[in-house]
Amino acid sequence: MCKEIVRSPEFSGKITFPVSLKQPGPRDGTIQCFIKRDKSNLTYHLFLCLSPALLVENGKFLLSAKRSRRTTCTEYVISMDADNISRSSSTYIGKLRSNFLGTKFIIYDTQPPYNNSQLLPPGRSRRFYSKKVSPKVPTGSYNIAEIAYELNVLGTRGPRRMQCIMHSIPAKPLEPGGFVPGQAELLPRNLEDSFRSISFSKSIDNSVNFSSSRFSDIVGTRDEEEEGKERPLVLRNKAPRWHEQLQCWCLNFRGRVTVASVKNFQLIAATQPAAGAPTPSQPAPSDHDKIILQFGKVGKDMFTMDYRYPLSAFQAFAICLSSFDTKLACE
Repeated sequence: MCKEIVRSPEFSGKITFPVSLKQPGPRDGTIQCFIKRDKSNLTYHLFLCLSPALLVENGKFLLSAKRSRRTTCTEYVISMDADNISRSSSTYIGKLRSNFLGTKFIIYDTQPPYNNSQLLPPGRSRRFYSKKVSPKVPTGSYNIAEIAYELNVLGTRGPRRMQCIMHSIPAKPLEPGGFVPGQAELLPRNLEDSFRSISFSKSIDNSVNFSSSRFSDIVGTRDEEEEGKERPLVLRNKAPRWHEQLQCWCLNFRGRVTVASVKNFQLIAATQPAAGAPTPSQPAPSDHDKIILQFGKVGKDMFTMDYRYPLSAFQAFAICLSSFDTKLACE
């Protein structure tokens, strides 16, 4: 009997198993999804698009999230179950936490990054990132990404300024021949246990210090002589262009976004490739110029989310959730 080998989304462009939700998207093309928002229940559901239509009521359910407001922050619990969205559930896979102003966010994963220590956040000292896991961080709650929004000089007339530091993804995968390392090490042998983790009902997350410094300072230069460390992938929003006829700032979503909103965004790599700019006869030397994630409104409480390599569905969904939060200091 011949058995077909199911490939990961990076090579197949399909989400086949639950474990695919934490694997990088395809290099060629994107995985098209949509998010439904339920304001009454403070929930968000991510679906895989099964048709090219923008406003659809059916799709393959992927992930859900529930928003809860705390005294000093807002949390979005992310689950693989459409109804049971709880940190104590076996389907809980991570969360998004914001500061009080909704300008800085941290994505937590129940699984450790591929290296657990080898990525050095820009501007940070080695002594704060030893190879040993901090005992203050509970098992199954790992900081894999940080998102920051800056003051938008365009106000509500244009997209917000945002940048993401992907601690779990080095910058090298975007170079020619690069790849996201260590994926196999993160995958349990039994698919049924893909994203199960211990109960977090009694665990306490490590406190997060959201400083008032600008994000551009956080992603500043670092000591280039740090050995054994890799620079993390940094994403930034693509700058909009002024549309003379519409008299507004616009982004080209190629028909995937139809409603103007300050929440809409496109993310590209913040670092530029070392090679020179490509000529019209030469293709781009790397993936730096490609849109890695785009998110936008298409109807009331309906949004599209398209992502590609090296982001996973889980990472892309968490980044998009940050756009829903109110930004008191950005508009």
